[in-house]
Amino acid sequence: SKCESSRSSGRPTKLSPRAPAHPRAMVRALRVGLLAAVAGTAALGESVSASANPIRRVVSMLQMMQEKVTAEGKKEEDLFDKFMCYCTRGAGDLTASISAAETKISQDTSSLETAEASKKQLDEELAAHKSDREEAKKALAEATALREKEAAV
Repeated sequence: SKCESSRSSGRPTKLSPRAPAHPRAMVRALRVGLLAAVAGTAALGESVSASANPIRRVVSMLQMMQEKVTAEGKKEEDLFDKFMCYCTRGAGDLTASISAAETKISQDTSSLETAEASKKQLDEELAAHKSDREEAKKALAEATALREKEAAV
């Protein structure tokens, strides 16, 4: 699937005279140069019939180079379109991911505070139960000692 806006956004409007800003411009410039070279060598080949074989090899070599450059240009164009899709969609996905993470952070912070409060309450209850247990042991020991004393009398 291609992005709808990949062909109209993100491309420079002014081209530098030294370096094309986009692979398509480079491919077009190379095509024009190759076509001019092919046309020139074809005209030269017609005028020199005795040495047509080396010229024909040059022409076929230039045609193969043209096909290769065209294929590379198509490949680079597809990669550029995919990159533009990533650029346009990636920002939205990243923003959504950040907001989801911020929401999760606030939820985790509140659950952590709740867990800490619960732990503090349980620690206090444990301390109270331990002191109650010690008091119960003392009371049991006193009651046992009192019974033994009453039984001895």
